[in-house]
Amino acid sequence: MPDNIHNHCETGASTPNQTRSTTSLNGYAMTSPYDHEALWIKAKLFINRAMDDDFRSFDEQALWAALALELLAKAALAKVSPLLVAEPTEDGTNLLIATGLVVGDARFTSVKAKTLFIRCHKAFKPFDQAEATKIINGRNEYLHSSGSGFMAIPAHAWWPRYWAQATTLITALDKDLSDFVGMDRMGVVQDYLEQDAKNVEQRTQALIERAKQRLQQYRDGNLPARVAREWQSDLDLTASLGYDADAKCPACAATGTLEGEDVLDTEVSYSDEPDDIQVTLTIGAEYFSCPTCHLVLMGYKLIKQAGLPEEFEAEGDVTDIYEEPDYGND
Repeated sequence: MPDNIHNHCETGASTPNQTRSTTSLNGYAMTSPYDHEALWIKAKLFINRAMDDDFRSFDEQALWAALALELLAKAALAKVSPLLVAEPTEDGTNLLIATGLVVGDARFTSVKAKTLFIRCHKAFKPFDQAEATKIINGRNEYLHSSGSGFMAIPAHAWWPRYWAQATTLITALDKDLSDFVGMDRMGVVQDYLEQDAKNVEQRTQALIERAKQRLQQYRDGNLPARVAREWQSDLDLTASLGYDADAKCPACAATGTLEGEDVLDTEVSYSDEPDDIQVTLTIGAEYFSCPTCHLVLMGYKLIKQAGLPEEFEAEGDVTDIYEEPDYGND
């Protein structure tokens, strides 16, 4: 079991021997716990341990890799603003430390991994919050329960999914993959990335072909009675996300529903009438469903692979312009 591993799991609190040097980001002084370069270096240290496969078992490798992924998420967000990784507290100390208004030995905490991944999902496409959360859940099970954590998925299937998330965060840091793992390990990682791309392609094709097959069976009356009843009862496959738009189904060409939550852009149009304000939102696509063939595609990758729009427009409201920021104390 790696030493002092619990220091990096939930709170993000600094270790006792961590040097609190000061650096600068966008004109603000800040302490090293929020320095994206320091977090990047630590992530590199952890991934180096994770890739030492000569004397580490897969579960220990995966543990170090999961810790590296959380650090990459912190680093990517902290590069934008250290406020994105500081846990809000009632007295505001963490936020004051992050902005450089408070310095010294005040103890800090960063937001939990779940919150980091939610924010990365919104900020750095195609980072997948659900996939990253599975990795962290494996870490939590490994550390805090009697379960094995990482052994449910074999190593050859786990690593492609891991690197698909890690590379997005590396790009968000304006770094190259070789900067993270070194040139001598680039080939290994590239093989995993190619495998992930194949997996996405195969999964998308399988879902589309299955939807086509089921629809044809239903129309021909060849579905077993129980399956036919289930088919007829599944009338609403939508996910009830915040925004939706019509889209042509890649399986049957009928009209399906594209859905999303994240607002990527806001366009405001004014007319001569003072109260006539039109707000058009650009929404990131996250979910597609078709009521005709019952095709469901969950996640940005499957939607993109299927050739569906990666974003769509939706009508907004004036409150979308003036809405108070959500500091997310979750």
